[in-house]
Amino acid sequence: MHGVWALKKLGFETIIVNNNPETVSTDFDIADKLYFEPLTAEDVKNIVDKEKPEGAIVQFGGQTAIKLTKALSDMGVKIIGTSERDMDRAEDRKEFDDALNNCGILRPKGSTIFTVEEAKQVANQLGYPVLVRPSYVLGGQGMAIAYDDQEIETYVNEINTIAQEHPILVDKYMLGKELEVDAICDGEDVLIPGIMEHLERAGVHSGDSISVYPTQTVAERHQEKIIEYTQKIAKELNVIGMINIQFIISNDEVYIIEVNPRSSRTVPYISKVTNLPMIELATRVMFGEKLKQMDYGTGVYKRSDYVCVKMPVFSFEKIKNADTSLGPEMKSTGEVLGVSKEFHQAILKAFIASGANVSTQGSILITVRNKDKEEMLPIAQKFYNKGFEIYATLGTANFLATNGIKANVVEKIWEGKDSIIDLIQSGKLNFVINTPTKGKESSRDGFKIRRTAVECKIPCFTSLDTVNALYDAIENEIKEEALDVVNIVEI
Repeated sequence: MHGVWALKKLGFETIIVNNNPETVSTDFDIADKLYFEPLTAEDVKNIVDKEKPEGAIVQFGGQTAIKLTKALSDMGVKIIGTSERDMDRAEDRKEFDDALNNCGILRPKGSTIFTVEEAKQVANQLGYPVLVRPSYVLGGQGMAIAYDDQEIETYVNEINTIAQEHPILVDKYMLGKELEVDAICDGEDVLIPGIMEHLERAGVHSGDSISVYPTQTVAERHQEKIIEYTQKIAKELNVIGMINIQFIISNDEVYIIEVNPRSSRTVPYISKVTNLPMIELATRVMFGEKLKQMDYGTGVYKRSDYVCVKMPVFSFEKIKNADTSLGPEMKSTGEVLGVSKEFHQAILKAFIASGANVSTQGSILITVRNKDKEEMLPIAQKFYNKGFEIYATLGTANFLATNGIKANVVEKIWEGKDSIIDLIQSGKLNFVINTPTKGKESSRDGFKIRRTAVECKIPCFTSLDTVNALYDAIENEIKEEALDVVNIVEI
C-alpha cells in the first residue's frame, strides 16, 4: 500500500496483483486497478499481455513476488529496482558465497545438495547439528535442524516430495545472538534505520522471535561491523531499493546468515518506530532519486528514545495437532508492538498485547530436556524466589532439589493417574516451560504436553530465552493500569 501511495505521488497509474482477499491492499480504492489472481507465471502473463506495464516492482510482495522475477523478465517486463540478475545472486548459494567473499564477510559454512547421500556427506563434514532448507523459500517452509543421519534422510525426503528447481542447502547450525537489518541502497549510499535484536537464539525463525529495537545487549564494535557489512553487501549486490539482512553473533564474530533483496515483515515496524518512511524512500530510489537528494545519506543510524518490542502472535488453539514448539519454520500468524522508554515496560506491553495472561504469582510447570537443565536452573531460581510454586517431572525435580529449589513431582503421561496432563487440565498452572526433544511426532510426551497447554489456554514456552523475557516483564510487578502511555504519532 505504501508503495502504491508513493507511485501515485510520482504520477504513475498503479496496478496491484494479489492472491489474498484478506489484505487491505485488495480494497478497491487503493490502486488504480486490482487483479485478484493466483501469483503464478501463467496468470501474471495474462495481466501483462492485457496491461502492457512500463515495469513491475517485486520488492514489496515478499518471497512470492521475488519468485516471479525471472518469469516477468522472460515476458519482457522491466524489473524496477534491483535487477533480476542481482536478485538471483542473493538467492543462489554459489553466487551469494562469491559475493560475501568479495566483501570479506563471514557466513556459516555450508553446501548445496540434491540427494540424501550428498546431504549426509556434507553434514558429516560440517559436523552436526546442521540446518537443512530449500532455496527460494517462504517463511522458512521446509527448514529443519538435523542432529544425525536419520534426521537428514527424513528432512531431505520431505523437501523432495515437491519437485525442486533449485538445490537444497545444508549449513552448519550456529548457536548465537541473531540480529536483523532493513536498509535502502541507491547504488551509492545505504540508509540503515536501526538494528533489531532477536531475544530467541538462532534456530527460531525471525518471524516467530521477539524482536527488540534498538538492540539492548550487542557491543558497539559488533554494531559497527553489522553496519559495515550491510553497506558492503548492498553495494556488492547492486541493490536499488530495499534489502533485508539477518546476522548472527557467535563466538564473538559477526556472520551473515542470509540476505533478502526485498522488503520484509519488519519494515512497517522499523518505519513506525524510527519515523522513516522506508517504502516511500525505497520507491523513489527505484526511480532514480538519490538518498542524499532526499536529505538522507550513508549509515543514518538513529537510536530511538523508545524501546520497541515486536512480539509474534500464534493461532495454535485453532489449528488441530499443530506443534507449538518454535524452530526454523515460521508458525506465527500475526504480531503486536510494545513501546516504552523502559525495556521491562515495553516487553510487558508486548506480552499483554499478544494475549498472554502475565501472572506475577502462581504455579509453573518445568519439564526440560537434559541438555537444558543447567541453563534452566537460574530461571527456575528466579521464579522460585518470587514465590511461584514449581511443578516438575521426576528428573527435573531431582535436579532442582539438589540445587536448593523445592519442586512438586508430577507423574509422566504413561505413569497413569494424576499425570502431567491432569495437572495442566486442572487449571492450577499459570505457565508451562517445555523444551522439546528431537522430533515432532504427536506420540511424544512433549507434543501432548504442549498441545494440552494450548487447548487449556496456558502460556507454553519452548525457548528458555522467551522465559527470560517473560521474567523481565513480571519482575517489577507493574500493573497493567500503571503502564505508561506512549503516543505513537509523536514518535
